[in-house]
Amino acid sequence: MRTRHAEGVEGARSARGVAVVIDVLRAFTVTAYALAGGAHCRLVASVEEARALAAQLPGAVLSAEIDGMPVPGIPISNSPSAIAAAPLGGRTLIQRTTSGVQAALAAEGCEVVLAAALVNAAATARRLQELAPPEVTLVASGAPLGHPEDRFCAERIEALIDGRPPAPLAELERMLAATDRIQRVRAGAWPGFPSTDLDLALQADRFYFAMSVLRQDGEIAVRPVQGSR
Repeated sequence: MRTRHAEGVEGARSARGVAVVIDVLRAFTVTAYALAGGAHCRLVASVEEARALAAQLPGAVLSAEIDGMPVPGIPISNSPSAIAAAPLGGRTLIQRTTSGVQAALAAEGCEVVLAAALVNAAATARRLQELAPPEVTLVASGAPLGHPEDRFCAERIEALIDGRPPAPLAELERMLAATDRIQRVRAGAWPGFPSTDLDLALQADRFYFAMSVLRQDGEIAVRPVQGSR
């Protein structure tokens, strides 16, 4: 299996065959915690779509941000901490984010799209080994914004596919700690982004399922694909 690296929405749009769209902070970490909590997950491109879909689904939960900031009237701003604490069993989580969700929606030319974060990186690698495509595109959705965690996760998945030891997580923690973004989060100065989100997002391989992005009748859903540990 040959791995190809790409970045952002444009990278996802250019992908063909099998693609893995990665968003560690925080979209697909949110998705993983929601699926683990028994939720159904749907992806939408805009806040307007999110609200319209929620109106059709009793008990739906909205999680949205625009350029990383909370959306007025939507209490959950792409936060895995909020999702992990919410009663989600049997409910639908509707997600709108600026990087990960948009990139997953843009990967229309792919036969298979997986969503991934550090919390399910090993499960994603195992799923790719099961699929055994001739080529896979690893899309670091936040890379164009200077977010190192998605590229780090892509390289981790590639190493696991190849049977190589991945870089230690401490390396990513050092890179993140040096950024203004994470310093603001740790200081409690980023609305809707508690520091506990970082702690949950950096729990590598917490979940043993890959996440498949499925398109059907104009709807985009994410469903868990169980694998061996």
